[in-house]
Amino acid sequence: MVNRAFSPQSMTQEKNKEKKKQNKQALVKYIWWKHGVVYHIYPRSFHDSNNDGIGDLQGIISKLDYLAWLGVDAIWLSPMYKSPQRDFGYDIEDYCSIDPTFGNLKDFRQLVKETRKRNIRIIMDMVMNHTSCQHPWFLESKASKDNPKRDWYIWHSGVNGKVPNNWKNNFGSTAWTLDKTTGEYYYHSFFKEQPDLNWRNKALCQEFEKIMRFWLDMGIGGFRFDVINMIVKDKKFRNNPSLWEILFHRKPVYTRDHPKALKIMRWIRGIIDSYDDTMSVGEIYTLPPGNPKLAAGYLGTGKDALHLAFDFSLIFTEWDASEYATTLWRWYNNIPMTGWPCNVLSNHDLDRSYNRSLFQRHKHEKAIIQAFMLMTLKGTPFVYYGEEIGMSNTFIPLHKIRDPLGRRYWPFYHGRDKARTPMQWDGTANGGFSCAKPWLPVNSNFKDVNVKAQICSQTSLLNYYHELIELRKIHPSLQSGSWGLIDTGNKDVLAYKRTSMDEEIVIVLNFSGQESELFSSARLGGRVLLSNCHQKGNLIELKTTGLHPFEATIVLLMMTN
Repeated sequence: MVNRAFSPQSMTQEKNKEKKKQNKQALVKYIWWKHGVVYHIYPRSFHDSNNDGIGDLQGIISKLDYLAWLGVDAIWLSPMYKSPQRDFGYDIEDYCSIDPTFGNLKDFRQLVKETRKRNIRIIMDMVMNHTSCQHPWFLESKASKDNPKRDWYIWHSGVNGKVPNNWKNNFGSTAWTLDKTTGEYYYHSFFKEQPDLNWRNKALCQEFEKIMRFWLDMGIGGFRFDVINMIVKDKKFRNNPSLWEILFHRKPVYTRDHPKALKIMRWIRGIIDSYDDTMSVGEIYTLPPGNPKLAAGYLGTGKDALHLAFDFSLIFTEWDASEYATTLWRWYNNIPMTGWPCNVLSNHDLDRSYNRSLFQRHKHEKAIIQAFMLMTLKGTPFVYYGEEIGMSNTFIPLHKIRDPLGRRYWPFYHGRDKARTPMQWDGTANGGFSCAKPWLPVNSNFKDVNVKAQICSQTSLLNYYHELIELRKIHPSLQSGSWGLIDTGNKDVLAYKRTSMDEEIVIVLNFSGQESELFSSARLGGRVLLSNCHQKGNLIELKTTGLHPFEATIVLLMMTN
C-alpha cells in the first residue's frame, strides 16, 4: 500500500539527496572485515572434487563463482592442516601443511589466487590452545622430563599418586591423562588426543609467530582463533569452583580467561597488523546464555587486541523480539568505543539456526526474519555454509555418526554431525556434493532445499540473502552506521535504525505469525529497499499499513528539509 502523503516531488528530492550521499560514500574506506560478509566453510562438507566422499580445496575452488555471486567478502575455513582427524582437524599434527584429505599447498595457493581474483579473502582457522598428540612437539615433550620441548605442554607429577586437581575437560571428565613414559600427567581441555600447549614458554610463542607469518606471507586475510580465551591456565593449579559457584557466584575459573590471555591477544594483533588489510577474530568460549562483556573484553581498546570477537548470545537467544532486543543492547553496550562487533547465528559446533529451540514452526518465515536481521545489524555478519538456503539439522543414526562426542554420549547427545552434513547444491544424487557416498548422509530434503532450486526463485531464502548482501554494499549506513532500537510499542516487533551521514534506514521485523500494529513516535515512512511483503521501491508508512505476519521490511527514510 502506498501512502498518498508522499508525492513524486518528494521522490525527486530523495533521489537528489541519494546522489549527494553517493558522492560522500566515495570518501568512506570500505574495510572488508568490518563492512563485508564472512562465509564459514566446513571443508569436508562443501564440495567433493575427486569423488572420495569428502570435500576438498579443489571443490571449494569450483564453487568460488557462486560465492562471488552471493556477494561474500571472505571465507573462513575450518582447519585443513595435516591431522589424524580425531576431532576432524582441530587436532593438528603439522601447522604448515595441508592434510592430504583436502589437497596440498599447491591447491591452497591456487585457492588464494582465485579468491583474490574475485576480491574474496581467506580466513584460516588457527588452533593455538592444543595440538594433536601425534604432533612432533608432543612426541618430543613426552620423551623425557628433560627434553627441550617438555615445557611446551602442561605437565604435572600429580598429588599422592592421583590427578593434580579437579580440572575437567569441556566434556565433563578429568582433564588429566597419565603418560606412562615419564609417569606424569598432561593436561587436555578436550580429548586426551589433544594435549594443551603451555603459553608461558617463549620458544613456543616464537614458533607460532613463524607459523602465522607462513600463512600471512602466502596472502591470507587473517585468522579465526579457536577457544582463544582458554590458552592460559592457572600457574598454581588451583581447583576450579563448582558449576553452581561459577554460574551463581561468579567465581573465577582457573582454566580459562586468564589475564595473560589478553596480553597474548595484543602480541598477536601486532603480528597481524604488520601486514596490510588483515584481521583476527576469536572464539570466546562461554557457557549459555553467552557473556557479551567477556567477549568484548578480548577486543581490548578496539585497536590493540582482537579485531573481532564472537559472542554467542544471539545463538542462545529464544525466538522473541524483546529477548533479541535485550541481547543486542547488551552486546553493543559492551563494545569498546573504537571496537567493532560481529554477529553469528550458526556454526559447526551447534544446531543450525533453522532448527534451534522453539524455532520448529514457520521455519521458512523465521529464517527470512533472521536473514534480514543478521545482514542489517551493526557489525560483521558471519554466515555458516548452507544457512543461506535454509539447510537444517540432519538426523544421523548411531552407526553413521562420525563425531566422537556423538558416539560417546549417545543417546543423550547426538553430537555435532547434524549441523555438518554436505552442502546441498542441486536435486541430483547426494545433493550434487559428490558422486561417491558422502562422509555424512545428505539431508533427505535436498531435492527441495538446494542452491539450484532457490537461485531461480525470486522469493527464495537464497535470493533474500543475495539481495541483502547487495544492500550492504550499496548503503553506508548498513556497513558502518550507528545502531539504535526503536520503541514500537509492540513486544512482537523488533525495529531499529541504522544511520550514517545523511542516510537513515529503518528495519522492522515482526516475530509473530499474526498481524501487528506499531505504536511508535518514530518516523517509519519511506521507500522500501527490500521486504517480504511490500514491493521494492514503493513508498509506505508502516504505522499506517501495519505489519503482516512475519514481515521483514527495510525502509530508507524520507529525509526532512
